[in-house]
Amino acid sequence: MGRWSRPLAEEFVRWLDLLPGGHWLDVGTGTGALAAAIWKLTEPASVVGCDPSAAFIDSARRGLTDPRVTFVVAGAGALPRREGGYDAVVSGLALNFFPDPAQAMRAQLCLLRPGGVVGALVWDYAEGMEFLRHFWDAAAAIEPGAAEMDEGKRFRICHPEALDQLLTTAGAERVRVDSLSLPTVFSSFDDYWQPFLGGTGPAPGSPSKTAARSSSRPGRGPSLAKDREKSDRGMGAPLRRPGPAAGSRLLEGERLVRPAARSRIH
Repeated sequence: MGRWSRPLAEEFVRWLDLLPGGHWLDVGTGTGALAAAIWKLTEPASVVGCDPSAAFIDSARRGLTDPRVTFVVAGAGALPRREGGYDAVVSGLALNFFPDPAQAMRAQLCLLRPGGVVGALVWDYAEGMEFLRHFWDAAAAIEPGAAEMDEGKRFRICHPEALDQLLTTAGAERVRVDSLSLPTVFSSFDDYWQPFLGGTGPAPGSPSKTAARSSSRPGRGPSLAKDREKSDRGMGAPLRRPGPAAGSRLLEGERLVRPAARSRIH
């Protein structure tokens, strides 16, 4: 899914629609896709990207060398602070991987300046990500135990209602949760299938290997076989993320508003 992260990040930043010249914190920056979108589209005063993975941070530093953008190794429990607070604290495709998403959101809200915005973007694993939904449905038909690894069931937080509740419970006001769509076009079945064999993440784990083996046998994995028959003509689907949500810290009092984002594939 890495190929979609950069265009997805840009659409998310456009959705946030914040004023130029802001100070941003990108939590769980990975290789810097969201930080790069912020740098490209918002004319920021500064962007700080943080991630617990030193390897990801090294990659992000190599990809973006503007002095306004810095990358640091830091996890959700030790986020970098800024005197006066950030104008925006965002996370892209990371919230559901935090050990305690509710605590992570509370911590991010505390880093905002009054009037600042928190935004989060997550995949709509259960419904919107059709190319992944087809995989898990076929994998479960071949090996019932695969259903336990289905992100649509494991990451309940990636549902619009759950996102809204998470933000509201954490103390946010004026919470907004939307859907964003992105076309996902594959040149062939192999273009679609090869990433599942990479061994990274639940889908490319052991159930996917079983599905890969079974899909090549007559009578096994009919859904995958049908997709392959169509793949010579190319294949594609709109990619939706369980929309973005956005909010801000209120100027009066200490009640905070934060944005959340969701993603779907169609």
